Amino acid sequence: MNRPWQIGVAFALCLAVVLAAMGWISLEVLRLDRAEAEARRHALQEENVRLALWRMESSLAPLVAQESARPYFVYSAFYSAERAYERMFNPDVSQKRELFLPSPLLVQTSPYILLHFQLGPTGDLTSPQVPVRRPPEPDPVAYTTREAIARAAARLDRLRTQVGADALAAALSQEPGRPPPPQGAMTQTSERQPPQQMVQQERNVKEWQARTQTFQGMNVEAQTQSKISNRLMAGSVAEGVMKPMWFGEALVLARRVTVGGQEYLQGAWLDWPALRQWLLAGVKDLAPSADLVPVRDALQEDRSRMLAALPVRLVPGTVPAPETAETSPVALSLAVAWGCVLLAAAAVGLLLWGTVALSERRGDFVSAVTHELRTPLTTFRMYSEMLAEGMVTDDQKRRRYLATLRVEALRLSHLVENVLAYARLERGRVQRRVEIVPVGDLVARLRDRLAERAAQARMELVIEAPEDNGLAVKADASAVEQIVFNLVDNACKYAAAATDKRIHLVAGRADGGAVLKVCDHGPGISAAAARRLFRPFSKSSQEAANSAPGVGLGLALSRRLARDMGGDLRLELQPAGGACFVLSLPCA
Repeated sequence: MNRPWQIGVAFALCLAVVLAAMGWISLEVLRLDRAEAEARRHALQEENVRLALWRMESSLAPLVAQESARPYFVYSAFYSAERAYERMFNPDVSQKRELFLPSPLLVQTSPYILLHFQLGPTGDLTSPQVPVRRPPEPDPVAYTTREAIARAAARLDRLRTQVGADALAAALSQEPGRPPPPQGAMTQTSERQPPQQMVQQERNVKEWQARTQTFQGMNVEAQTQSKISNRLMAGSVAEGVMKPMWFGEALVLARRVTVGGQEYLQGAWLDWPALRQWLLAGVKDLAPSADLVPVRDALQEDRSRMLAALPVRLVPGTVPAPETAETSPVALSLAVAWGCVLLAAAAVGLLLWGTVALSERRGDFVSAVTHELRTPLTTFRMYSEMLAEGMVTDDQKRRRYLATLRVEALRLSHLVENVLAYARLERGRVQRRVEIVPVGDLVARLRDRLAERAAQARMELVIEAPEDNGLAVKADASAVEQIVFNLVDNACKYAAAATDKRIHLVAGRADGGAVLKVCDHGPGISAAAARRLFRPFSKSSQEAANSAPGVGLGLALSRRLARDMGGDLRLELQPAGGACFVLSLPCA
């Protein structure tokens, strides 16, 4: 795989595989995070629902307990104080003047009970709130109002149309309490639910069983109190527990009472709209959009939402979700991970691109060096063979051939010197002798060598030295000499065909330091060439063959040497044309 496009395709495929795997992992992690967040939200909502049900049960407990604990005789408008715990419904008791007390139900003021009623052995539906005066009982108007009696009578007529004696007796003949939920149905439902919801379903069922046990325990306690009271009675009295049930739109609490072998059905007609509004108001903070709906068949309902005290089911509606952070830690971690992966991919891509580009430049450099070596070596071989075989007899030609060999040797020496110097810079093995050198001394040291190189190219070196002899720089004199010689050598190669054969070397002050400018009057440098002017190994073998001699390393080496001394080398645009390079050095 030695072609750049093959390396690029391989990198793109590897990157695509990594990004696809990272994307799949991210989607799965986000899905699991959303599922966990949804499970937490669902668990908190279920906890709110369970707490709301317990609140409702606690609110209903006093009401149900009060109705369960009422003695049987208070379902008559008036009862005899002396025969209250005797067989007061027995008409055979001898008549004598007695003290009759009004039933507390005669003046019932509970906002959640519409009417108390009693179904006697004869099938008559009566109410202590609709009294029928039987002397010597007192006048009921003394304890209530005619309006209240009329209102209760109207409710009693409505109740007769909804509650039948046979239906009430059949409902009370069933076993009290509620059976446990059918396990088969719950198992089938649980199989279609996620594990978290299955756990919540099991908790809801356990909570319902706990509330049911609490309600049944309350009824048992009320029944126990009733039995203790019944021991005082002269005859046999048995009072059942209150059982809630629906008859159409009427919600009633009813029980079976046996007095002296005769059976009575007693109960209370609940005001379901008012009761519903009261219960929902108590859980407004937990379930603001909740509702209570009647349950006609408890066996077919989901008991996890049912009240134990009443045959109703809570519909929670939209339970407010808990406040959570806008950005989850998992999403933030994934964002950081994606950022790291993309940065790593970019770094690897840039490194790979740089490596490939450097490899190509070095390959071009090798080709260019090969071309640069082949030309002088051919000259060396040809001229040396001619001189060795005595083919050149003319002394003038022999001197010219020897001069050509000398120039080619200098050219090879300069090429090898640049390559070795750049290699030392790359390895960091250069040891500089930084010293304080006057600019005038530097120029004088360079004058002869630079003038000779210009003369070889049939050009003229023009030096403009500073008048201020106090200008000095802190630099390595040999490195400065190498840089300036590279600049003059380039001017000799690329501006040799110019009309103006002058090469200017100008020394002066600028930007708080010293500068050395090397300018020519050649064709100048194009914008495309200027962008890669200071890149190492930037000249290919084809460019080396079609341009002036060189491998494209001199300017890159010169800039590295300048910056290594704390200065810089840059190209300065010339409005009049030509190329001008500026070497800046720090002043001493």
